[in-house]
Parts: sequence; structure tokens; C-alpha cells
Amino acid sequence: MASPTPRTARLIRLKFLAAIPLVLLLVGRPAHAQTNWTLVWSDEFNGAAGAAPDVSIWTFKDKGKNYNNELEVYCAPTDDVAPCSASAPNIFEDGNGNLVIRAVRTPSGAWTSGSINTSHTEMPQYGRIEARIKLMPGNGIWPAFWMLGSDQLTGTAWPACGEVDIMEWVPQFTPTTTSGTEHGPGYSGCCGTENAKFTFPGGGRIDDGNFHIYGVIWSENKLQYYRDDPTQPFFTLTSADIPADKQWVFNQPFYLILNLAVGGQLPTPGPDASTPSPADMLIDYVRVYRADTTAISAPVAKR
Repeated sequence: MASPTPRTARLIRLKFLAAIPLVLLLVGRPAHAQTNWTLVWSDEFNGAAGAAPDVSIWTFKDKGKNYNNELEVYCAPTDDVAPCSASAPNIFEDGNGNLVIRAVRTPSGAWTSGSINTSHTEMPQYGRIEARIKLMPGNGIWPAFWMLGSDQLTGTAWPACGEVDIMEWVPQFTPTTTSGTEHGPGYSGCCGTENAKFTFPGGGRIDDGNFHIYGVIWSENKLQYYRDDPTQPFFTLTSADIPADKQWVFNQPFYLILNLAVGGQLPTPGPDASTPSPADMLIDYVRVYRADTTAISAPVAKR
């Protein structure tokens, strides 16, 4: 077998990192439970400018049915059938370490955009799941980083398969705020999740010129959403919080999705003459960490 390229090698599950947990070791505190996080999967998007993301990892939605009355046509990078254009793809790497998902209003007035997922590769069950993303606001723009239960691929209908929206943004949130939501059978959008919104402190915004980290800490019967700092979850949902007669469906593998929708039932207002075209969603990386919780009983040196 030929040796993997440096990029492919980086994207293979990082077993050799199992002995190198990414930890914040606090000196001088009493005994406590410390969660050590080990990186087990990632895509860093370090390809050449204009390259498509790695097809051995990512599956692209290409046309097909839209949900939520969305307006966009999703185009795979190689789709050259109108309104898609392989010479001006909606999904590409920028050569600066980022993946670009681009929504564009075509001369005919149609919107094209991109949607990618790991439905044939990475399906974590529990861990810390995060992406570092820079967003562009605009009327009708609806970016999302989310997960669907793996049993959706074998016929379980939504929302019985489970959906975890790690990050969504729509215009009515204003550029200061994003949300996290989960959907399951009989509790789609319920259980306080409509209040699971995060407002950036200190005047921060989705378009403040910085990338922000959007993540969830996912364990058995628990989801904890965070922004930028995983030690400070802003919203927690457990199996005890859903209606007593409903099923918690988040204890199974899920696959990851990144997309940039336009229009639909959620964004208010919808796209208009002020909506930027192109509108870009830049993803610096997507990472999955495994948790290793151990008891720390004595001061240790920082690594």
C-alpha cells in the first residue's frame, strides 16, 4: 500500500495522539474530576486554493429535495449543470486553511449554495464536537453546523432519528447571537431549546472579523452547547428535561453536516436586494475529541 499523503495522514483517525491528551491542567487545586480531551478526528482544510474538500471524507448534497421551503439549489463542486457551475463552485478550499461554502444569486435569480456531510465516514457517538467558523450575516441567510442520527440513513424518519443543531444563525437573531437546538420524536424545538441562544460578550458578533468556535459536549443523556470556550457551556439539556412520555434519541452515532441555506421557514426577513451575493461561510476546521475523565488528586506540572 502506498504511503498516505500528509493531508490524508492527518485526517486518518489520530490513534497516535491517544497518549497526548489536550488538557488544561490547573496547579494547586484540590482533588476533582478532570476531563482530558484527545483529538480523534479532524479536517483542517489545508488544501490548495480552489480544491474541493476531500471526497474520501465528505459527501455533497447535489440538487434534490429541499426542506423548510428553502430557496437554494445545493451544488456539488463538480456539478456543471445549470444553475450549478463547476468553474465557479459553491464549495472549495481557499488555500489559506479554510473551507468556503458560498451562496450565490445567479443571473437568472436562482440561489445556489453548498451542503456537505460525513454520512459515509465519520459518525461519532459522544465527545466534544466543534468547528471554527466565520459567518457573514444577510437577510435570508441561514448557516448551520449540525448532526443527524445515523439511523436516518437506514430509514428512520425525522425527527425520530434525532437532530442536534450545534449552531444556527438567522437574521432575526441579529449578528450578536446564535442558537443551539435539538429535535427528537414529539419534542421538536421544545423543552426550552428555543431559549438556547448565545449572545457574544464584549460586542462580539458573527461578523466581527474573527473566527468563533461552535461546539457541543455530548455524553450519554446530556448535551452541553458552548461558544469559543468548552469549559463554559451556555446551555445544557439532559434526558430528564424532555417530556416524560418521549424518547431520548441522542445515545447513538450521529454524522456531521455543514450547510448554508437561503430563505425558508426560519429566516426573517427572507433574501432581498440587500442580501450579499456571494455570501460566504468559512470553516477553519472541524474536530472531534474523545473524553477521558480521571481523578486528579495532586498538583501536576503544566504541559
